[in-house]
Amino acid sequence: MKHPPVHYHDYLRLNDLLNAQHLRSREVGQPAHDEMLFITVHQTYELWFKQILFELDSVRESLNANPVPERNLGTAIHRLSRIVDILKFSIGQVDILETMTPLDFLDFRDVLYPASGFQSVQFRLIETKLGLRENDRLLYNQMPFYTHLPPAQQESVKAALEQPSLHDLVEKWLERTPFLQSKNFDFWMIYKNAVMEMLAEDRQVVEESPRLTPQEKERNLKMNDLTMTTFQSLFDRKSFEELRQAGQFRLSAPAVHAALFIQIYRDEPILQQPFRLLSLLLDLDEVMTSWRNRHAQMVSRMLGRKIGTGGSSGHDYLKETADRHKIFGDFMRLATYLIPRSKIPPLPEDLRQRMDFTSTSSAT
Repeated sequence: MKHPPVHYHDYLRLNDLLNAQHLRSREVGQPAHDEMLFITVHQTYELWFKQILFELDSVRESLNANPVPERNLGTAIHRLSRIVDILKFSIGQVDILETMTPLDFLDFRDVLYPASGFQSVQFRLIETKLGLRENDRLLYNQMPFYTHLPPAQQESVKAALEQPSLHDLVEKWLERTPFLQSKNFDFWMIYKNAVMEMLAEDRQVVEESPRLTPQEKERNLKMNDLTMTTFQSLFDRKSFEELRQAGQFRLSAPAVHAALFIQIYRDEPILQQPFRLLSLLLDLDEVMTSWRNRHAQMVSRMLGRKIGTGGSSGHDYLKETADRHKIFGDFMRLATYLIPRSKIPPLPEDLRQRMDFTSTSSAT
């Protein structure tokens, strides 16, 4: 053996880990059996949060390079996928917690004041490092979210707010996307032409259809006009910036162009990894929303309309965070601007070759 032996129990520090469950109900002379389950589940959550932060920091470090090496991109994708799987698994722990009935919870709930899951600094750091901005958050008891944390933890969260989030790094990475423009290819121009041609064809079909009544034609033509307006707001830089200032977009115009390019030409070998990365960002938003919704349902089941132990509105607050605390919504909105494969303009052959992984070397 190259290294000194280690025992399983010592390696995992099980003495510390298994002796970290201190029942407050027992300390105050009102022992409640299910408090053990409550502590175990929440400590397990915090262990998984620690692992998520460990993975997330490594992903941010990989994407902070300029340029991002392809090997780093593959590693970042693998670790983002792990984060998604951890969050999915964490949702399942709510089922275990719900084996505790509302009456079981009431046996020890009063001794928890004013402790609250909102005070989990690790979860606040996960949200912040993913890219949830302070101004996008719901106010918690009409106060900034970090003011309910101890001073040292407040400083930790404030420091994270000053650092580039995953959203920030992905935006910068997208803005550096090659292939969008060359001597014989301008993605934004050919995409715009393809959209206009598609909408003109749709309009002609409606106008010339013998099966539609005048009222149906009018309704369909209005829908066509609305679709045209939606696309025009994307094509016109001034209109896009107005939408961005109004909060309908967060990504910059170049990042949106690149994300659309990746989505549309995702079958090209060199774009398959970037497409996987964008898909994982959608998965992250979805699983975070599912986690919040599941948590809100559990709180409703346990407390009904009671306020939370931390003083929040309980279920209502949690449900609203699930609806509003989205980070990567722009990538979901891009589905609005996708066009059928049959309408996608073909890439120039020389560009296709550049985006391929075909080896030109021969074996000796």
